[in-house]
Parts: sequence; structure tokens; C-alpha cells
Amino acid sequence: MGMNVDNCPRCGKIYVKNFRDACPSCIKDLEQQYEKCVKYLRESRKATIIELSEATEVSVKQITKFIREGRISIASLPNMGYPCEVCGTMIRENAMCGSCRQRLAKDVSNAREDALRAEENRKQEAHIAFKIEDRLKNKR
Repeated sequence: MGMNVDNCPRCGKIYVKNFRDACPSCIKDLEQQYEKCVKYLRESRKATIIELSEATEVSVKQITKFIREGRISIASLPNMGYPCEVCGTMIRENAMCGSCRQRLAKDVSNAREDALRAEENRKQEAHIAFKIEDRLKNKR
């Protein structure tokens, strides 16, 4: 049975796969970043994600990942939010803001309606072609 190895998505080094999907060196670095964020937030509960990023030198993207993973809870942090994945508006829950979710739902609904219309048109065209074929047969 062979070793299950992969390239670390952060640094590119080869490592034995684990549940964190990163090499031990990057895992250690991520834990240090996480600890910096938690320590800063204990002292500055009114910080925004930008202030947290600047104070700790941890990227907004990584802080957002900590929040989404549930490692940093923003329930008691009134000014903390993270960017919507689509438009970048600051949000406090989910992956997208309300307007982007509504737009996505509308787009999905429109696509479903378009598919139903296309199927109905295809059936109608097949029915019309069948009638024309019958008429041509009957004239012979």
C-alpha cells in the first residue's frame, strides 16, 4: 500500500495527505495566524476585518476562511464582517449577500423556465413535422 502524497496548495511542497490539506509547515503557519487573530480580537472586539488584517498581517481571505470554518465566531464582534464572494459587499453570514442570492435565484428560475420553453417548442416542432409528413403521405 503506497503513501498518499500531494503537493501543498500553499507552498507547493510534497507532503503526506492529512485532514487539513496542507503540509505541516503551512499548518503551523496557519495556526500562528489564527492565534494572532484571536489574540487581537480579544483586545479589540470592535475591529473590522480590514483592521484585523492590517494589525495581524493575516490576509482578509484567510480571516474569512477562519470565520467560514467556524474557528472565529463573529456573533459578539459587532463590526466584523467578510466580503460577499460575488460582489465584495461586507456580510455577516452565508457566502453571498442578499441581493446576489436573489439575483442567483432569479437566474436559476429563468434558466429553468427557458429550458421548459425550449422543451415545449421542441415537442411542438416535432408534432408539426409529423403532421406535415402525414399530409405528404396522404397526397401520394
